[in-house]
Amino acid sequence: MVRPCFLVIDREFASSISTRKLVIETAKFNVITAYSSVEAIDTLRRFPAVSGVVMDANLVDMPCDDLAAALKEIQPKLAIVAISGPGGSHCSRADFHLDTFAPVALLELLKKLEPEESQAIEAHNEALNRAEHSGK
Repeated sequence: MVRPCFLVIDREFASSISTRKLVIETAKFNVITAYSSVEAIDTLRRFPAVSGVVMDANLVDMPCDDLAAALKEIQPKLAIVAISGPGGSHCSRADFHLDTFAPVALLELLKKLEPEESQAIEAHNEALNRAEHSGK
């Protein structure tokens, strides 16, 4: 099984890991994290086969539309999800926009981007649960 891998672009906070990264990994998707727009562009150049990008629409080092355009130059068919709070910045070059920080909304969207892989992961999890419970 090949798990989807998402590039998460998030603001960096001292001594903390991206909450979005943790949420996405909970769904057993792989995550590469970048903490600035420049780092995200460089990372996508090194790892162009990601399934999509999840980005904070309010990054301060580059406007969201400019970053989305730069990422699309590297990978034109790349699915980009921009997240902002209610009433936050809208990223017109992103393919999807979430105006909520709710983890469930993000995971539902990512599962729709990779439906076959998501179903395979869920089936694998169910098999692991059955095996664990039958062994007790």
